[in-house]
Amino acid sequence: MKRWLALLPLVVLAGLAGLFVYWVVRQGDPTYKPDALVGQAVPETVLPILQDGVAGPQNVDLKTAGVGRPMIVNVFASWCAPCRLEHPKLMALKARGVAVVGVAYKDEPEATAAFLDELGDPYSMVLVDREGRAGLDLGVSGVPESFAVDALGRVVAKQSGPLLDDAEIDRLVAALQAPPRAPPTATSRSR
Repeated sequence: MKRWLALLPLVVLAGLAGLFVYWVVRQGDPTYKPDALVGQAVPETVLPILQDGVAGPQNVDLKTAGVGRPMIVNVFASWCAPCRLEHPKLMALKARGVAVVGVAYKDEPEATAAFLDELGDPYSMVLVDREGRAGLDLGVSGVPESFAVDALGRVVAKQSGPLLDDAEIDRLVAALQAPPRAPPTATSRSR
């Protein structure tokens, strides 16, 4: 009996090691995408609007930035190399008539304006998230990340990393076009 008790810490340690290995492998899995906000409302984070290379004076709530229409919220930064790679795809979304709201994550407004002047502005609105507050509220793990938000302000799809694959872009756009589900109502039972 004492021999089994002596082995118990080794068994527990082996189990914890197995969980750790599973977690590491899962994080390295390219198909794994944390979508914690999908199905939930966009956080009500108030940010200044980028105007003429400066933040503000107007502010807008991220949830209402789409003005009651579907939108893609794209979190980006001028210092982000993958953001440069995805930029042509965002310009193509603008050409298709898809509303894209940009959130300049941990970026200086002047640098954001220079970035957009250089590459073109695909955004219907750019919000300044200098301190990264919206990034925290959205659960951003890195830039770029994009969120498809329906007309009701609910996240319906998410893309972590740059939008480079047309299939991923079509998935986000299709999620925007899906009919909204009716809110639950009380039903009466007939006898």
